[in-house]
Amino acid sequence: MLQRVFYWVLIVLLAAWLLAGGLFDLAHAPAALAILHKLDYPDYLGTFLGVCKLLAVLALLYPRTRFLREWAYAGIAFDALGAAFSHLAIHDSAGETTAPLIMLTLAIGSYLLRPTAYRLRPATVAVGHAAD
Repeated sequence: MLQRVFYWVLIVLLAAWLLAGGLFDLAHAPAALAILHKLDYPDYLGTFLGVCKLLAVLALLYPRTRFLREWAYAGIAFDALGAAFSHLAIHDSAGETTAPLIMLTLAIGSYLLRPTAYRLRPATVAVGHAAD
């Protein structure tokens, strides 16, 4: 029971972070564009990241998306690690560099605590066939 409570706390925080960031990026808010420009990325990357973050929220919250949820977690990891590395590469402040890692920590925590019903089932090998 406690595990489920912690899972939902983490997933709500993660979804809120992604929703806010996705809308922020998709709207090309001046602050979002300032970050992209500081990192020397094109403006259109905000549209791409915004759409991806909003799709990740849907995949994380809809209960019947086991496979898509796995991809959403992978995308969140790539986004967070890429953002942290980008800020680190230009010697940004500790806050700007670690903020994406906080999001990654929320994702890792929710991934590890997710209920069995939200996990992928292991693949089975047919009897009599060699596994590749």
